[in-house]
Amino acid sequence: MSKEQPPADDEGRDDNPFKGTPFEALFGAGGLGGLGNLGNLGNLGGLGGPGGMPDLNALLGQVQQFMQPYDGPLNWTVALDIARRTAAQTPDPTPTQRQQDAVADALRLADHWLDPVTALPSGISSTAAWSRAEWIVGTADAWKVLVEPIAQSSVDALGGALPPEARAAVGPLIGMMTQAIGGMLAHQVGQGIGALAGDVLSVSDAGLALGASGRAALLPTAIEAFAKGLDVPYDDVLLYLALREAAHQRLFAHVPWLREHLVGAVTDYGRGITINAEAMQQRLEEQMRGIDPTDPAAIQRLMEGGLFDPPRTPAQDAALQRLEIVLALVEGWVDEVVGQATADRMPTAARLQEAIRRRRAAGGPAEATFSALVGLELRPRRLRDASTLWGSLRTRQGVEARDGVWTHPDLLPSAADLDDPLGFREGADAPADLDDAAFDAELAALLDGEDGPRTQDGQGGQDGPDGPAPTP
Repeated sequence: MSKEQPPADDEGRDDNPFKGTPFEALFGAGGLGGLGNLGNLGNLGGLGGPGGMPDLNALLGQVQQFMQPYDGPLNWTVALDIARRTAAQTPDPTPTQRQQDAVADALRLADHWLDPVTALPSGISSTAAWSRAEWIVGTADAWKVLVEPIAQSSVDALGGALPPEARAAVGPLIGMMTQAIGGMLAHQVGQGIGALAGDVLSVSDAGLALGASGRAALLPTAIEAFAKGLDVPYDDVLLYLALREAAHQRLFAHVPWLREHLVGAVTDYGRGITINAEAMQQRLEEQMRGIDPTDPAAIQRLMEGGLFDPPRTPAQDAALQRLEIVLALVEGWVDEVVGQATADRMPTAARLQEAIRRRRAAGGPAEATFSALVGLELRPRRLRDASTLWGSLRTRQGVEARDGVWTHPDLLPSAADLDDPLGFREGADAPADLDDAAFDAELAALLDGEDGPRTQDGQGGQDGPDGPAPTP
């Protein structure tokens, strides 16, 4: 495997850990995490009226919807209703029995092909062929876990941006403002999830475990549309995507800390959201200068101008780096394992691998729909470097050593390791047939090393990326 050279110029990259996947739009730059769209009332849900001005009747109806009572930081009833309506804008047929059988057969065959190339056993307990609407329902619980910490921090930050004397003056109005903000966030989330439903190919399409544990799901209608742009038989496309789904399922089923690790990075980012009321007022004044109140386009540009976009803190940057690295390692491991499984069996696999990588790099239709929750780019070279790293480790030390790295987060490659993927653990060439006791001893020695356990950034210290490292 060859290492792709990094682009010469990263200027202008949009900092998104889900770059090139259907989830790019949901985790892009400037929405929930950046709070950049909270002022964009004139653009909510297609409420535009004549001359670019919002339709006031529709806008009032939307505000009424925002103000409906709900529990938590975000109105999920509104969010999921908007998601379903967004997904229903194009035909969304329920998969036929034939499609369901084809998906089940492909996933069974995929598991059979993966058995010889990974030490992790099957993680699939049930299979499903989903429509877009079924994907929305099937992933709703996961979105609540991912989105609510960011939404809560966003609501708290906006409410806390008022000076104490102002908060005392407005009193109960703060509760109404918080409720309205939660309604607006629900609208954003609903539009984003609905757009993503039109772009996903499987439940694990972006390296996140969005479905119930062990439930592998593919979207046949979306896969058929994806296959039309490729000079590859549909059955090969279906099987290749089933291999990727089955590989994701194995990893999340048998690496018990991985789900929490990813969610923890998003939560840590959310905790860092703050709003400086004085700076926000100053920015508003700067943006208001020269605005013609009779020019609807100028007002619209003001509302879209990232008015509430707070700077990231060092803690947020650390959480985002952790998320970027782990997502790259997940996708790189899947890429490497599926490449091994198809090497002697599927002549079209190389073209499909490149198509998936390009899709990852270029983005999809959902890209412009929903702005940022997180705000960090998973650069295409990170995925390729991660795949190269896993392949190099397998070549030198064997499948068990490669997959054994997932035993503990402190064993994961760092950003520096991805910069030199062929050198990862180069000085630790151990036999590929380590038994459990020997591997446990090696892990304990690493975690108890004189430099302390390694953090995600590759530096020594007493704490891992999720807090104090456990004593083995």
